[in-house]
Amino acid sequence: MTIALAQSMPQLNRSNLKRVLEVIQDNRADVIVFPELALNGYMLQDKVFEDAYALEELHVLKEASRHQDIVIGVAINEAGRTYNSALYFSNGALCHMHHKMHLPNYGMFEEARYFFKGETITCFDTQYGKAAMLICEDLWRASVIATLSELKPDLIYVLAASPSRDFSDTGLGIESQWHALLTSGALLCSAYVIFVNRVGFEDGLGFWGGSRVITAQGVCEHQLKYFDEETVTVPLNHTLHKVEKWMAKID
Repeated sequence: MTIALAQSMPQLNRSNLKRVLEVIQDNRADVIVFPELALNGYMLQDKVFEDAYALEELHVLKEASRHQDIVIGVAINEAGRTYNSALYFSNGALCHMHHKMHLPNYGMFEEARYFFKGETITCFDTQYGKAAMLICEDLWRASVIATLSELKPDLIYVLAASPSRDFSDTGLGIESQWHALLTSGALLCSAYVIFVNRVGFEDGLGFWGGSRVITAQGVCEHQLKYFDEETVTVPLNHTLHKVEKWMAKID
């Protein structure tokens, strides 16, 4: 199995869909993964009511998924409510949609003012194994990792728009915190964790990238650059993953 990590630089408008389709066309993998709000940009604020997509507007992604599975973050308008959502497309259909449950509303974050929160985290079957999707702040809750450890996914997709902060001589404090969370999730769930974080700048916020793949043994197998837009295709070893799951005594 191959996964393309599309560490993109979304614009703060609806122009991103064209670029997303170009990246999909140029990077053939079994699954391609984009960041949180890849179709909208992050600092939407009250623009979300204009820029959120209805699902029927994303038919072009259904068609593109006939050639490879697509995981992407987008603001969704559903029955008059706006959600920060992750969508999984495969074989010409929308297979699963996750609405972000934990909306940050502190410091630089105001998501709870503009989005409705999701209610559940569930797993779903794909041709590459049982999967789950989380969006950024979702992973910062022990209850979420506890739920996933019971659901036993093979793959956990984590979509993020994490701004840079906590600079020091040894690096970014926020990156160290994220790596600890991603590693903990992989170990406790005995799952591959695929983390895709955006890059670029919006309203003074800089997004650091550093997308990566963590194995079920907590090893970072692949990591992308900081601050640079790039798409990298990486292999996942399903045979090794089955052995790791057995060693962890997780069925």
